[in-house]
Amino acid sequence: MRDEPMEHGSGLGGFRRYTWWSLTGTLVFFLVLSVGGRIPDPDVPGWARALSAVALVVLIAAIVVLLRRRLSLVPEGVQAVRPPVGWLAAGCAAAGVLGAIAPVIHGQRLWSLAPAMMVSVAATFLPPPKRRMLVAAAVVAAAVLGGVVGFVSGGAQWPSAVAEPVGLVAFTSWTTLGMLWGWDVAERLNAAGRLAAELAVKEERLRFASDLHDIQGHHLQVIALKSELAARLVEADPSRAAAEMREVQQLSTDALRDTRAVAQGYRRTTLEEEIANAAKVLASAEIRTSVDRDSGTDVRNLSETGRHLLGLVMREATTNVLRHSRAGRARIAYRVEDGRALLRVGNDGATGSASQRTGTGLPVLAERLRNAEGTLEWRNEDGWFEVVASLPTGTAGAK
Repeated sequence: MRDEPMEHGSGLGGFRRYTWWSLTGTLVFFLVLSVGGRIPDPDVPGWARALSAVALVVLIAAIVVLLRRRLSLVPEGVQAVRPPVGWLAAGCAAAGVLGAIAPVIHGQRLWSLAPAMMVSVAATFLPPPKRRMLVAAAVVAAAVLGGVVGFVSGGAQWPSAVAEPVGLVAFTSWTTLGMLWGWDVAERLNAAGRLAAELAVKEERLRFASDLHDIQGHHLQVIALKSELAARLVEADPSRAAAEMREVQQLSTDALRDTRAVAQGYRRTTLEEEIANAAKVLASAEIRTSVDRDSGTDVRNLSETGRHLLGLVMREATTNVLRHSRAGRARIAYRVEDGRALLRVGNDGATGSASQRTGTGLPVLAERLRNAEGTLEWRNEDGWFEVVASLPTGTAGAK
């Protein structure tokens, strides 16, 4: 099974593969064991063996294709996307053939196994109400057909002839639908997690917009009133008009200062916060993350500007891990050597070349670090992508 990009870091790719292999393997195993094991029997007529073999191959292929298709759909898309009609029809026909031939071959009593499997697979593409109706109809049909088979073969076998196919249909449907229900729940939880993250970003943007509106709204309203007053006084009382315009200038300066303060408070980041946040975010994405920091290394040895710049590097590197790789492991290392702070962030599962993964974030940060007498490099070697940033511990002045 191929991982979808949206599944990156969530563990859904592995869970999908586990669900598909275990479910498909279980169905195929019991089909081959119960039906295929009797095909080579020399006592079975040649036409029955040949027809059973062809039907078995077609049914197995249909189950594989249908389950693969089913697991490629998110739960909300199950009702909107139809299964491959050709494979569904072929699987139903093959299951019907196996069910019809089975009683003839040595009085085989598992005639309902193949139809039960096909019913359970087809039911996974239906919404829950229709799914329950299909399974209920299959149970009733199995009971009726089982009763007919039992009556024809002998009245004494009638109870077991009814109970066995009913039990097979119910058990097969319960197992198949139960495993796919687990996959649907996992996908919904993953979608809810992504939605929560998006909402958190939107809430933070709204908070920033609200703060900016409060500051700018007040200043701009006063500036507009005083500018209008100065325009009316420019001929009648020039000195007062000049005083009003000086106040407008001061208000503009205050508004610019307050805006910068809001923006700086919104965007300012520090290395220690970003390292801790990166470890949590990567761990929540099921990426095994190690943080290597010497016990004698203190982030406070850096200036505020240096901590801010390396914090931005840490944030950008974390974003690259989440967006541009299929990482299973990540490593964060920070130390101070020879008067320079050194930050390394690496991960496996790198895809594409380094230039394809960096976008504009790392080159822009590299320029900012050069202005602060630092360096920023990145490389991709054998699937391991690493970002290395270096700054002198006395960095100051670069913003």
